[in-house]
Amino acid sequence: MLLSVCADSKLHNEALELYMLIRKDGVFPSLSSFNLLLESLVSSGQYGKTLDLFSEVFDSGIQVDKFTYGKAVQSAMKLGDLKRVMDLINYKRIEDARKVFDEMFVKKVVANRVTYNTLIDGYCKVGNLEEAFNIRERMKSEDVEPNLVTFNSLLSGLCRARRMDEAKRVLEEMEAYGFVPDGFTYSILFDGHSRCDNVDASLALYEEAVKKGVQINDYTCSILLNGLCKEGKMDKAEEVLKNLIENGLVPTEVIYNTIVNGYCRAGDMGKALSTIEQMETFGLKPSCVTFNSLINKFCELGDVAEAEEWVKKMIEKGTPPNVQTYNTLIDGYGRNCQFERCFEILEEMENNGLKPNVVSYGSLINCLCKDGRCLEAEVILRDMVGRRVLPNAQIYNMLIDGHCTGGKLKDAFRFLEEMLRNDVAPTLVTYNTLINGLCKKGRVEEAEKLALRMTSKGLNPDAITYNSLISGYSSSGNTQKSLELYENMKKSGIKPTLNTYHPLISACSKEGLALVEKTVEEMSQMNLAPDRLVYNELIHCFAEHGDVQKVFALHLEMTERGIHSDKMTYNSLIMAHFKEGKLHEIKDLVDDMKAKGLVPKADTYSILIKGHCHLKNFSGAYVWYREMHENGFLPSANICNELTSGLREEGKLQEAQIICSEMSIKGMDDWNTSEDLSVVAKL
Repeated sequence: MLLSVCADSKLHNEALELYMLIRKDGVFPSLSSFNLLLESLVSSGQYGKTLDLFSEVFDSGIQVDKFTYGKAVQSAMKLGDLKRVMDLINYKRIEDARKVFDEMFVKKVVANRVTYNTLIDGYCKVGNLEEAFNIRERMKSEDVEPNLVTFNSLLSGLCRARRMDEAKRVLEEMEAYGFVPDGFTYSILFDGHSRCDNVDASLALYEEAVKKGVQINDYTCSILLNGLCKEGKMDKAEEVLKNLIENGLVPTEVIYNTIVNGYCRAGDMGKALSTIEQMETFGLKPSCVTFNSLINKFCELGDVAEAEEWVKKMIEKGTPPNVQTYNTLIDGYGRNCQFERCFEILEEMENNGLKPNVVSYGSLINCLCKDGRCLEAEVILRDMVGRRVLPNAQIYNMLIDGHCTGGKLKDAFRFLEEMLRNDVAPTLVTYNTLINGLCKKGRVEEAEKLALRMTSKGLNPDAITYNSLISGYSSSGNTQKSLELYENMKKSGIKPTLNTYHPLISACSKEGLALVEKTVEEMSQMNLAPDRLVYNELIHCFAEHGDVQKVFALHLEMTERGIHSDKMTYNSLIMAHFKEGKLHEIKDLVDDMKAKGLVPKADTYSILIKGHCHLKNFSGAYVWYREMHENGFLPSANICNELTSGLREEGKLQEAQIICSEMSIKGMDDWNTSEDLSVVAKL
C-alpha cells in the first residue's frame, strides 16, 4: 500500500527505495503496486532502471501482465531514441524490446496498442521497415486496433526511405479505418515528396489539406516551404505563406529562415534582404541561421567583402557570429586564395571565445591543397592536432588528393599510413584518390593491388574505381585489360559512366573500328549521350583510320546537339582533310578556329606542317612553319628535318637554310614545345 502511495504521489526515488527494502526482505509487492512503480520511473525518465527492475522480476519467474511488458518495451525504445545517432545501439535496444515483445507472445500476454506503436516507431526510425510491417501484421492478428500514431509512424518510415507508392497505400488504409490525416501526417508526406524532389505532389497534397480544412501549423508549413524553396519555386512558396498567414498562421523564425535561404539559393539577394525586413516587422529577430544563409551565398558568388559586411551588420543587430559563420568566411577567402585573411579569421574566432572545429581547418586545408600549397596545408594539419582538434577521414582525403594531383604519391601514401596509425578508417574516396594517382603515374598494377586491398577491408569498388583502372590500362596500351575491367564492372552491377567510355574508346581505337562501334553501341544502350570528350575520341579515331565521311557525320551530329568544337576537334578535322588532300578546307578550318578564340598552338601547327609534308607540299608547309615560328613555337626536330629535306628537293635552299639557322640560334630547349604532340605522331 505504502509503495503504491509513493509511486502515485510522484515520489519516484522514495518509491524505488521502498521497493528495494521490500525485495531485500524477500517479499514481492502486488503486481499493481509494481506497475505503479514502473509508471513512476518511466514518467521520471528512469528508463534504464525500469528495464533493470523488469529483468529482475521476469527472471525470477513472477507472472507479469501486458502493462508491465508495455513499460519495458517503452523504456527500451526510449533509450533507443536518446541514442538514435548510434545505429548499432539503436538496433540493440530495439532487439531488447522485441525480445520482451516475443516473450509476451509466448506467454500469451496480448500487448496493448502503445506497445505495438512503440515497436513500430522504433523499427521505422532505424530503417527496418520489414520488421515494422511484421509487427503491424501481428497487431492485426491480435485484433489490436491501430490509431493515427500507428499510421504516422509507418508513413514516416516509408517517406524517409523515399517509398512514396507504399506510403500512399498506407495512407489509403489509414483513411479506410476512418482516420483523417492531421497536420503531422501532412508534414511527413511533404517531407517524403521533398526527398523525392516531387514538389508537384506536395502542392497537390497541400491543396487537398486546405479543402479538407486541415489546420496547417508552423512546423508543417516550414516543411512544405522547404520543399518548394529547394526546387526554386519561390513565387509559389510566397503564395502559400501568404494564404496561410491570411488563415491565421503566425509565421515563425524557422519559416522566414526557410524563405531567406530559398532566395539565397536562387541568387535573388534583393528578395532575401526584403524577407529579412518583413521578418523584423513581425517582431522576429534574425538569427545566425538567417545571416549565415546570406553570408554563405555571397561567399559562393565570390563576393567575400560583402559577406564580411554582413558579419558586421549581424553583430550590430546583436547577433554574434557562430562557428559556422566563420567557417563560411574561411572557405570564401580560401577559394579566393586569400590565405592570410583565413589565418586572421581563425585567430578572431578564438579571441571571440569560439573554438575552431574540424570544418574550420578543413575549409582552409582544402583550399590550400587545391591551390597546390600542400606543405602549408600540412602545417595547418599539425597546428590543428596541436590544438586537440582531431582530423577525420575527409581532412586526410583532402591532403591525399592534393599530393596525388601534384604527383607526390610518396607523401600521399604517408598520409594513408598516418590515418591508419590514428585509427581513422580510410574511405572509398581515400582509396579511389590513391588508385587514380597511381594510374596517372602509369603504376596501374600497383593501383589494382590497392583496389584488392580496399575490397579486403570491406569497401567495394565503384564506377570511379573502375574508371581510373580502365583509364590507366588504356594509357599504358593494354586494351585487353581495359576491356576485361569493363566487363567485370558490368558483371558487378556497376553502371558505366561517360568517364568509363572516354578511355575505353581510346583503347578500342587501337584494335580497329569494329570494336569502337560495338563500344559506342553499348554506351547508347546505357542511355548515355556522348559528350565533347566522347565525340573527340570518336572523330580522332575515325580520322586516324581514314573514314573521313564518318568524321564529318560525327562532327555534324556533335554540332546539332549544341556541343561546341574545341582545339582537339579541330586538330582531328584537319587530319581528316589531309587524308582527302583538301588543303583549301584546311585553311578555312584554321580561320574558323581562330574566329572562335581557339588560338593554334604547337600541336595544331605541327599537324599542319607534317600534313603538307606528307602531301609533298613543302612550300605550303613552310608557310605554316613561318606562322608557327612567329607565334613563338618550333616543331620537333624530326618535322624540321622532313621539311628542310623537302624544301631542298624543291630547290628552295634559302628557306631550308633559314629553318636550320633558326633551329641553331634558338635551340630546342629554349622553345615552347610543351603542347601535347602525341596526336602529330599518328599522322
